[in-house]
Amino acid sequence: MQCILVALILALSPMVALAALDKPLMPGAKVAFLGMTFIDMSTEGAYNGVRADETARIKLLEAATRDRFVEERFVILSNDPVAAELASTANPADCYGCDVRMAARLDADYVLVGEVHKVSNLVLSMNLVLRDVRSGETLRGLAVDIRSNTDDSWLRGIRYILTNHFFKS
Repeated sequence: MQCILVALILALSPMVALAALDKPLMPGAKVAFLGMTFIDMSTEGAYNGVRADETARIKLLEAATRDRFVEERFVILSNDPVAAELASTANPADCYGCDVRMAARLDADYVLVGEVHKVSNLVLSMNLVLRDVRSGETLRGLAVDIRSNTDDSWLRGIRYILTNHFFKS
């Protein structure tokens, strides 16, 4: 009987975890958007280093994300008070909670971070995560794979995440 109960709890735990991803977000909440991090795991990147077009695309994604959050009536906070720590953090999306700690210092309700992983010039993966600053709980999070390394494909990826998960009606 105990084994059945343990098996049932383990089977249902992913569903309980996913339930948090549909909680309504607070209207007018303050968001600390700590940006998108580009991670180039491609052979091309290993040989050729940073590409200007990909650096510009990160800025394009950040602007599109900020614009959508403002359109949805969220307040995007300035990162100036944590600028030094943010600049010295390699990846705010993977820093053992430094994203939540920085957002708390900004008096944010939510913290938003994202990543773009380049596997090759054809295959990229993009993710965006929104956490509650007080609890650290993930409220929204989605990863998508995109094909082709263009402005259009990157924007299509972030728009998909925002429209179909973050702000689905």
